[in-house]
Amino acid sequence: MSTETQELTSMQDLVSLCKQRGFLFQSSEIYGGVNACWDYGPLGVELKLNIKDSWWRAMTLRDDVEGLDASILMHPRTWEASGHVEGFVDPLVDCKTCKGRFRADKLDHAACGKKPSLKPGAHGECELTEPRQFNLMFKTNMGPIEDSSSVVYLRPETAQGIFVNFLNVQQSMRQKVPFGIAQIGKAFRNEITPGNFIFRTREFEQMEMQYFVRPGTDRDHFEKWKAVRHQWHLDNGLRAHKIRFHEHGPKELAHYALAAFDIEYEFPIGWQEIEGIHNRSDFDLRRHQEFSSKKMEYFDETTKERYLPYVIETSVGCDRALLAVLCDAYRIEGERTVLKLAKHLAPYKAAVLPLMKKPELLELTDKVETLLRKKMKITRDESGTIGKRYRRQDEIGTPACITIDYDGLADGTVTVRDRDTMAQERVSVDQLLGYLARND
Repeated sequence: MSTETQELTSMQDLVSLCKQRGFLFQSSEIYGGVNACWDYGPLGVELKLNIKDSWWRAMTLRDDVEGLDASILMHPRTWEASGHVEGFVDPLVDCKTCKGRFRADKLDHAACGKKPSLKPGAHGECELTEPRQFNLMFKTNMGPIEDSSSVVYLRPETAQGIFVNFLNVQQSMRQKVPFGIAQIGKAFRNEITPGNFIFRTREFEQMEMQYFVRPGTDRDHFEKWKAVRHQWHLDNGLRAHKIRFHEHGPKELAHYALAAFDIEYEFPIGWQEIEGIHNRSDFDLRRHQEFSSKKMEYFDETTKERYLPYVIETSVGCDRALLAVLCDAYRIEGERTVLKLAKHLAPYKAAVLPLMKKPELLELTDKVETLLRKKMKITRDESGTIGKRYRRQDEIGTPACITIDYDGLADGTVTVRDRDTMAQERVSVDQLLGYLARND
């Protein structure tokens, strides 16, 4: 008999599952927590590492993209050149009634702190101040003396570390345009209205690649990278009808962009951006050349020309990609909750479950565990009935459960249960690794 499948409809259901099963915890929870800051637990960090590994392989297992890990703290002139000191601002208003703080351009999506059913300022319930500009960069000081000369910023994006190292990478690796530089790293934004779990946080991780191209070829490269990045999300298990492109209109385009598309995912909170693909023209290299007085031009040895390359940027929020993966994988099937994660992303690839805690079964369990741990991340679960253990593994997305029973003592086989179909199959221990690899 078929069982009706329900998908995730409330973000709170996912928050509860993530805490219960060790994916994510609120930061500093014992002290009341820190707003919009989250800690990745044992399973969350494995899932995040797998997503980063998936992105890194997709980007760098090719001969035209190099890797980089730039410092979080950069020379403050970097952020003047990039426009962040002057232009990285949001309009901020305060409510004199409920003491809330809101983005003036997002009031339609906010709720009054006194009466959540109302929008700030609606029906005279909230008295709002005049908008003022609020810079989103975190400012700190480097060195023992705190004055204007020691001011530095926590980077609001990883891209600028790539731009200032453009020639370092190009010359040291002898790359020819077109080529790209990929980086994964932390970024920080002092968001006025963070929230929706890990969708918008003040500390987050970006996976960015800047692809340097000859001016005039940028449109073709832009279209190619749009297709490549869309396919990556599909390969990570997101269903095609849950993702779409959103083109930025003239009023949405950033000051540096000639063209921009967002890849959006349909979360329980609606369609939201998880990745951006931008044609940044030569804006960044030109600005850094101007502010540093250092030539940033590329010399084409074939044509004997010098020029500032245009840049095609792909920028995906690691945390948002992870949230989309979790939301898309979440299912309720009858009495079980299951995360149907893509197998290469699952924190554990298999769980080893002895039917009972009998010495002879535990001996075979040890053998199977030792065999698998050499090749993959697994877990061992001995607590509770076999049915409850299956349900636990379903909730954390483990693709295969391997049960050790008394039949295996006689014929050297184990029972392998598939997470998605719940079908079971007897497999020889000697063939187990090959079986799991074929079903990956």
